[in-house]
Amino acid sequence: MGESGEKAAEISLKDQGNEFFKAGNYLKAAALYTQAIKQDPSNPTLYSNRAAAFLHLVKLNKALADAETTISLKPDWEKGYFRKGCVLEAMERYEDALAAFQVALKYNSQSSEVSKKIKRLTQLARDKKRAQEVETMRSNVDMSKHLDSVKSELSAKYGAEDSWKEIFSFLVETMESAVKSWHEKSTVDPRVYFLLHKDKTDTEKYAPVVNIDKAFESPHTHGNCFSFLRQYAEDSFSQAACLVAPKSLISYPQVWKGQGSRKWKHGQNDGFFFQFESPSLRKIWFIPSSTEKGQTLCRDPVTLDIGVHEILPRVFKQG
Repeated sequence: MGESGEKAAEISLKDQGNEFFKAGNYLKAAALYTQAIKQDPSNPTLYSNRAAAFLHLVKLNKALADAETTISLKPDWEKGYFRKGCVLEAMERYEDALAAFQVALKYNSQSSEVSKKIKRLTQLARDKKRAQEVETMRSNVDMSKHLDSVKSELSAKYGAEDSWKEIFSFLVETMESAVKSWHEKSTVDPRVYFLLHKDKTDTEKYAPVVNIDKAFESPHTHGNCFSFLRQYAEDSFSQAACLVAPKSLISYPQVWKGQGSRKWKHGQNDGFFFQFESPSLRKIWFIPSSTEKGQTLCRDPVTLDIGVHEILPRVFKQG
């Protein structure tokens, strides 16, 4: 077969491949492009076409290799960079894909298809980065940075005693545990966690956790719960306590103060209350949450006025 005959055969194989590609038979199209490449291995169009077929077949590594070959054979042709960008997009390597499309646009600034890809990939890259940031915040919960003022107050009240360090660690760990629970289940169990005394507490009789799920059914159950917890704290020789309750369970702390369910600035937020109790210090926070990138995410704790927003009255006798 002469040179013209070989050229005709190559065109025929490519055209056949194109017909199968248009019909959606990407496997057959890829096979025909492969035959054509064997006859004309330096033709960038054939590699570009086969890259597109491999992309549809989700053979992404092969598609990327063909896109790279297209670029090496014809570096100033935007099609190779476009193919590369499409494959990298399918691999969810959005920033790399964006870079490839930007090179494609350099060689064909009039391409609306490339411009659309760049706009889409810019948003996808931004969304992916934010999703990664959200996941990092969900998995690396660090509440201590929000509690520096409490640390200082405890240190001042307890002086040189080491007991304040244990109390602060208890506070941080309990809050972090509550946040992690919220991230996993979008709720927390209404409970009171006690820091029991290592030497004095009868651990056979007193547990470090008390459920308070019935506490907010009525003012009567609320009062009974408070009385029980105050006695429990005294009898167990507890050093501190943390009260955790989802906002949905109690609506507003003020409801138990005869103020009804009046509006407050966090009324629209989902989240939970976290109340810290010790003989010398009381604090309360609301930890709002939102859904971002399909994930539940707790926001920074908001310090509230415990005189207005307390979940339960003072648990410990004042030290």
